[in-house]
Amino acid sequence: MSEKEIQRLEGSVEDIIFHNEDTGFTVLAVGVGDELITVVGETSLVGEGEEIAVTGYFTSHPTYGSQFKAQTIERTLPSTAAAIGKYLASGAIKGVGPALAKRLVAQFGDRTLEVMEKQPEALTAVRGISPAKAKSINEEFVRLYGIRSVMLFLSRYGIQPAMAIRVWKRWGNVTEETVRNNPYVLCCEEVGLDFQSADLMAEEFGIPHDGYCRVSAGVAYVLRHNTHNGHVCLPLEKLSDLTAQYLDVPRHQVEDAIQSMAEDNTLALYDRDGRHFVYLAELYGAESYIAGRIALLFQLQNPEPEDHTSEIDQLEAELRIQYDQLQKKAIGEALSNNLFILTGGPGTGKTTTLNGILTLLERQGMKVALAAPTGRAAKRMTEVTGREAKTIHRLLEVDPGRDSLTFKRNERNPLPVDAVIIDEMSMVDTLILESLFRGMKLSSKLILVGDSDQLPSVAAGNVLKDLIDSDVVPTVHLDRVFRQAAESLIVTNAHAIVHGELPVLDRKDKDFFFLRCQSQQQAQDLTVDLCVRRLPNSYHYSPLWDIQIIVPGKKGPLGTQELNRRMQEALNPPDRNKSQLNSLGRILREGDKVMQIRNNYDITYRMDSGEEGMGIFNGDIGVIEMLDPSSKTILVRFDDRVAQYSFDNADQLEHAYAITVHKSQGSEFQAVVMPLMQRHPKLHYRNLLYTGVTRARSLLVMDGDPGTVAEMVENDRRTLRYTNLKEMLREAVSPQQVLG
Repeated sequence: MSEKEIQRLEGSVEDIIFHNEDTGFTVLAVGVGDELITVVGETSLVGEGEEIAVTGYFTSHPTYGSQFKAQTIERTLPSTAAAIGKYLASGAIKGVGPALAKRLVAQFGDRTLEVMEKQPEALTAVRGISPAKAKSINEEFVRLYGIRSVMLFLSRYGIQPAMAIRVWKRWGNVTEETVRNNPYVLCCEEVGLDFQSADLMAEEFGIPHDGYCRVSAGVAYVLRHNTHNGHVCLPLEKLSDLTAQYLDVPRHQVEDAIQSMAEDNTLALYDRDGRHFVYLAELYGAESYIAGRIALLFQLQNPEPEDHTSEIDQLEAELRIQYDQLQKKAIGEALSNNLFILTGGPGTGKTTTLNGILTLLERQGMKVALAAPTGRAAKRMTEVTGREAKTIHRLLEVDPGRDSLTFKRNERNPLPVDAVIIDEMSMVDTLILESLFRGMKLSSKLILVGDSDQLPSVAAGNVLKDLIDSDVVPTVHLDRVFRQAAESLIVTNAHAIVHGELPVLDRKDKDFFFLRCQSQQQAQDLTVDLCVRRLPNSYHYSPLWDIQIIVPGKKGPLGTQELNRRMQEALNPPDRNKSQLNSLGRILREGDKVMQIRNNYDITYRMDSGEEGMGIFNGDIGVIEMLDPSSKTILVRFDDRVAQYSFDNADQLEHAYAITVHKSQGSEFQAVVMPLMQRHPKLHYRNLLYTGVTRARSLLVMDGDPGTVAEMVENDRRTLRYTNLKEMLREAVSPQQVLG
């Protein structure tokens, strides 16, 4: 047989010599007639005993000798009793081991797999199979071969197994029909296929370049893409121009598609002073619901404000403290209004004020729930209030097994509390605030605490700013830095930055240090040395749990990608005693510091208290405790809980020795190292610097170029986010309804 001559071979898998879960690279021993041939190619996991047809050519490997290089691998069910027995005995079907496989084949012979698929009730004739087990075997068989069929179909278009599994979960047995009719459905949030890949499939399926299917999908894709930039909606003219340019179609076709999508409620239009804004229906529903619910909150409250002066005076006497006038105003308004916002920077007494509000609410007999957007923020809230605080997701109780985020707490099953207090409100996005309102009783009070000078939420919306700027929600902004806090250079520099003043960079006797560097490489080396050697030696900080590198972006010598590579190399190098996994070109290793990069409501965890739950969320930081190739399982510790991942979910983890400022929101770290050099107008601006600085609890070390710091302070650009919540609130709420 000559090399490169394309051939087709058919045979059964006798042995799986090697399989890489991430890349699909597989080495098989395949029985073809009386000959055993080594087949090398890419496929989702196959089982011993499976029959396959491979197309490719023979080649010679310098070490392993003759191999058949497979270009395609087609898989079929084993058809003979012997092949079926071997296949089932390999553990391919969950719940069927070698002994049961032998009994099944003895009972049904060549028809075994057909019976498992189409006549599961007949399986009960085999000793050891109850009706429930028969049903379980059937469901596993159908699931496994449904997934494999989908994987095979999608692999022809370059779609990897992990994404194919997400597609299967969404559409099941009708996947191929659905995708052939409209491949653009794969661009949805749950799957995440890029539009260009869907375009290539559409071309093969004969879908017109300028047809409604493609144009409407392009409109939705552009809108969805912009939600990741924080926009809840886009102006009609901007959306039309962007989509027409992206799809290379006339603008009028885009506008026609938008109109049709609005008529069938796929999109929603909102008119603001004669300018039209276009929303995905879900986000329009969220903004309008929030505005309506806030209007209702004010309608239901007592129209006459109560005087809480005596209660506040009594609390001051008991605690032997003295609130300033703004703090007293905040406590009184929080008690009087059904919705109230408390803002202020570090050291301005937010915590003291919050504790006063909480104490007086409880004295009124109210049951109060505390929550924050992230686990770290909730933990800190617990520490400063002495009461249990939960993440918002945990408070509302994520309903697992759904295609989209759904909570058990809703209008039909609201939280059994009289008031809810949310901290780190700047991080809360539009959809989460909507869910929070839906999960609260109409009579419940809501108090929002945050820092309006920090970056807005990672997800779509600018909720805290919109609520404040609407001028209809009672708000108190604390601006006095108390004496004890003023002793911290972190606090005073943070306030200097937010007021457009240069921070003090030349002090060496406080908690904020600046170390000058001459080059990015020098700053990179210094950053790693600070985290690995200098700070642990001087302050006894844990490099994993106490120290966090925070940077503006991902790229370059001082971006997260390079710094994570250097930090892993220094702190957690290859070790024969540590298992590792190659995921998307990154090595995940036992002992690595990692971050969850998107919400996953199906991941299970066990808390140190023994309580079990589901859901790990975007921005959660942990350490890999175990990585087991045999069970394809990863255990990650996130503070007080350990979550279990399958290898299929490994793409949702990335290294977190260094993280971006955006990803650091809601977290506070004992020590922060922040390298800053060169000029980057899109990433170097004031409230990004301020947010990074305020992540440090006890120590902040900046290294790099002081000119970069000055540039960031001077650049007061605010992130533009298209929303209409402010306008909707002004339409819905009458000023006469608001107390204060």
